[in-house]
Amino acid sequence: MRIRCLYGAYIIKIIIVILITINNERQMSTLTYPDKNKLFDITPEIKRLGEIVKGKSTIDNDLFIKYQVNRGLRDINGNGIVTGLTEISDVRAFDIINGKKVPCHGKLRYRGIDVEDITNAFMSEKRYGFEETVYLLLFGMLPNREELKNFNNLLASYRTMPEGFVRDVILEAPNADIMNSLARSVLTMYSYDSNANNNEISNVLRQSLQLIALMPLFSVYAYQAYNHYVLSNSLIIHNPDPELSTAQNILHMLRPDGSYTESEARILDLALVLHAEHGGGNNSTFTTRVVTSSGTDTYSTIAAALSSLKGPRHGGANIKVVQMISDIKKNVKDWTNEEELKDYLRKLLNKEAFDKSGLIYGMGHAVYTISDPRANMFKKFVGLLSSEKGRTEEYNLYTSIERLAPEVIGEMRHIYKGVSANIDFYSGFVYDMLGLPLELYTPIFAISRIAGWSAHRMEEIINNGKIIRPAYISVHEELDYVNLADRK
Repeated sequence: MRIRCLYGAYIIKIIIVILITINNERQMSTLTYPDKNKLFDITPEIKRLGEIVKGKSTIDNDLFIKYQVNRGLRDINGNGIVTGLTEISDVRAFDIINGKKVPCHGKLRYRGIDVEDITNAFMSEKRYGFEETVYLLLFGMLPNREELKNFNNLLASYRTMPEGFVRDVILEAPNADIMNSLARSVLTMYSYDSNANNNEISNVLRQSLQLIALMPLFSVYAYQAYNHYVLSNSLIIHNPDPELSTAQNILHMLRPDGSYTESEARILDLALVLHAEHGGGNNSTFTTRVVTSSGTDTYSTIAAALSSLKGPRHGGANIKVVQMISDIKKNVKDWTNEEELKDYLRKLLNKEAFDKSGLIYGMGHAVYTISDPRANMFKKFVGLLSSEKGRTEEYNLYTSIERLAPEVIGEMRHIYKGVSANIDFYSGFVYDMLGLPLELYTPIFAISRIAGWSAHRMEEIINNGKIIRPAYISVHEELDYVNLADRK
């Protein structure tokens, strides 16, 4: 009898569940859902609301002057506002003579050592320098041969992803913006790390070394996924070679046959060294320090830095240079005719050519005035590579624009400091000669700059500063609350 009662109750429950389900389905059938293909469209209503946002968020420019706001954390002369101290690198564009700032040729030092001396040493000895540079930035000293060998082995041991990571994370939702894929990969690593939230320095160092080692894999594999699933080309996944340097592995994993020349790998290695660090004030590194100061984990911090670097005002400038040069090639008949080149440059500044932004991409820098030392060091080897690749005419075009652009800018614009080519002016050309796809230009920057980000993150933690919180002044008038029934 008891069994029958239980069985009857069970049947009644099933019937109730079925009736509830049917009722819910009837209700849902009356709802209208948007077309999935139009989920990301900008509708007329969104446009209308967007205009309201613009109107309610525009601040009178005179107020910035009234309250002496240093927009972009720069003073009236374009100098950065001091917000912290660092021992990691020094970006110098002025000498102090008789108490006054005098522009000088730019200098960049990693842990006090001139980067030009670093690059000249490993290039002349025909060895790869990025790993040595990472060691210097992280530990504050140059490694000896044994320390460098052990460090290279340590990085090689970290070039291993969690099981299924490539399949489940990188090959999922591929797209042309590899920087977004990078950020997703970095954030997902949090889920695999049982000690993810531990900000003790040895743990942060371990996390940093793993991400430094894995960033080339994240980048190249994400591109290969995009190349296959979106562009319908063959899917190629090469494992990294533990005997190869970071630069060699990038080319090895990217190219179908895994081959590259020594000169190709060495100039890519040089690019990694020159992009590895550039002071605490650049946008992505400052982002690293701001986010670190909140006490969050390494993965969230690096993802934030990647998001900053993705911006075209920061990490994407070399792409703009390549696209601008391509437009020049189409519109300037004689590349050796200086007047014709100057005329095109004037059109750029007048917003009449290319993207009509009024900019000559690759020219000028927020800090450097007379010269960007990285561009000067890079240029020495760009000419050699262009000769090897049979692209000397293009190289000559670049050098002509580098020489003529400051003249044109000086004629047409009132500027407070000198203008010279920055490293972005030549790096895009180098990547193009190496056959790197545009989609990987900014990720290559990230592969390099994560070395500096990691050093700054640990410096911020060690010095235990306050959470970074600059002040903003509210300029909105005070208003009374209006009840809903009384609103028009």
